[in-house]
Amino acid sequence: MLEVDDPQRLSAAALDRIGADESMPDDERAHARSAVREDEAEALAYLVEPFDLVKEVPGIELAQASWTSELIDYDPDAVEWALDEDDEDGEDDGEEAGVEGEVGAGRM
Repeated sequence: MLEVDDPQRLSAAALDRIGADESMPDDERAHARSAVREDEAEALAYLVEPFDLVKEVPGIELAQASWTSELIDYDPDAVEWALDEDDEDGEDDGEEAGVEGEVGAGRM
């Protein structure tokens, strides 16, 4: 999970990157500028290179990357956000206690 606490700064940084990309055709540049103004995930995609995030991880070859975003109400005190704590029964198998077969919120 990533929290964007200043969407204007994020968009501005992406617009700077797009403006500095000399290899980007003008029609693609116009589309990119429009996209980063409308969607924070698009802005992030112009600033973060997924290959660079995983290139040194053994056993991984990045085949494709994509970004999505959604607005959520985040409450750090809510049980569903306590991702680093074990379930009440002492097991941490990635499933919510009492919900068989469904992956718990945010767990993999």
